[in-house]
Amino acid sequence: MARYIGPKNKLARKIGEDLGLKTNALKVARRLTSKPGQHGAKSRRKTSDYGTQLNEKQKVKYIYGILERQLRKLYTEASKNPTATGAALLSLLERRLDNAIYRLGWTGTRAAARQLASHSHIRINGKKMDVPSYQVKVNDIISLTSKGMKIPLISEAIKENSSKVTWLEQKGAVAKVSRLPERTDVTESIEEQLIVEYYSR
Repeated sequence: MARYIGPKNKLARKIGEDLGLKTNALKVARRLTSKPGQHGAKSRRKTSDYGTQLNEKQKVKYIYGILERQLRKLYTEASKNPTATGAALLSLLERRLDNAIYRLGWTGTRAAARQLASHSHIRINGKKMDVPSYQVKVNDIISLTSKGMKIPLISEAIKENSSKVTWLEQKGAVAKVSRLPERTDVTESIEEQLIVEYYSR
């Protein structure tokens, strides 16, 4: 299935939560009470266990902007840790390069971070990296190219940056992965156990 490129607010309304897909969070919040459609959904059936699990899986896909095959691949890797599969899955999602860029505050959304990486504006350990799904590792150095630093929105974001992410040590347009992200580093409301239950059916 292709990546969703339609209205981002529609996804937030579908899930019923602000997924951080747009920078105008207040506007999103005001519309979360109505479902997508001309007048919103007239009624909602009680969601089954499967439906709840599916909804959580979809929510994570929307938040991180990934495809089903990408999430399933990460789950397969995370399941090698049977005692903490959910936490391992979230750590792998957090370690995506586009997410790391977003966490650093260099972009307002993960979609913008993904574009920044895809357009070769990011370096990993001094070498250009244009793969948004790249898994950052401890001691990796993430930096912007000189061309990337000249992008007005990016340079302004770095100047005004107030990111408090603790697994990334940042100094201007350069950051070091000091440790792997843990469950407590995920700020979004995610019930990862539901995703584990969905894939382990």
